Amino acid sequence: MVGDITHLLEVWVAGWAGCRGYETRTEGRFPAALRADTTGDWEYFASDPTDAEFAELAAKTAEAPKRVLTILTNNVGRYKLLAEQHNLNATSASQTMMVVDMETQDSEDPWLSDDELSLKTWESNGVHFAEVRSGDTLAVSGRVVVINGTAVFDKIVTEPSFQRRGLGSFIMKALAAQAFSHDVEDGLLLASLDGQKLYSHLGWSSVCHVLMLSASDEGSDLSVV
Repeated sequence: MVGDITHLLEVWVAGWAGCRGYETRTEGRFPAALRADTTGDWEYFASDPTDAEFAELAAKTAEAPKRVLTILTNNVGRYKLLAEQHNLNATSASQTMMVVDMETQDSEDPWLSDDELSLKTWESNGVHFAEVRSGDTLAVSGRVVVINGTAVFDKIVTEPSFQRRGLGSFIMKALAAQAFSHDVEDGLLLASLDGQKLYSHLGWSSVCHVLMLSASDEGSDLSVV
């Protein structure tokens, strides 16, 4: 699974967009998604594009300040240089794409050790959701969708006042248990710096870096927002 980043990107965008209800299309051989709930504009994705492909995507991105071009690569320096040549700014370079063999993950529903906390799980339009609350206060939440045997995890968020209590690991286990209701082989996600520590602890491996570019100085962290 790790070898073909372009395939991983296609699966991830399908899952990520599915989790969030985004419209998708293709630009050349790469996917794009309309981020209707945040920027209200298109985000273009590419894995190690050629110079010509990069130029075409950069031109599309530069048409509107809220558009974003996200590059998956292990040669960040090359694409930062190309971005400068096409008047795009690097807005984020801290994320990584990560994968896991789901056979290494626990398929059983986890148990909360704190009686003050409660887990709720549900499914809607093929997307599985999980959240932990303390009374009416949200502590941690996330979602997962299975695309052709790959579980795409999204929006794994632990609220600040509930961090460092193991709830990130807990919600990932709760989501994995839901994913196992499907035929699933692999897990896939984009991870922030903090997330990378959590997921590495859970057995995930980094595949490539994620570089986000825009004609403006604004950017967003796909793994969270």
